[in-house]
Amino acid sequence: MNPLPDRTVLLLMALTLGAVAALVFWSVRLQPARETPLLWKDPPGRSSPAAPAAQPKGTLL
Repeated sequence: MNPLPDRTVLLLMALTLGAVAALVFWSVRLQPARETPLLWKDPPGRSSPAAPAAQPKGTLL
């Protein structure tokens, strides 16, 4: 059995690498990243307390 020429081996390696890359990108495209919920957001139905209004303290001379 004769060995394959270098050009053929390199071509097969490039085709294999291209096929693997195509499969990876295709699978990523089929399953988009899930959006994670914001952790600092209050749950629905619960309101945050209002900030107290600034009141001057003491008297001005």
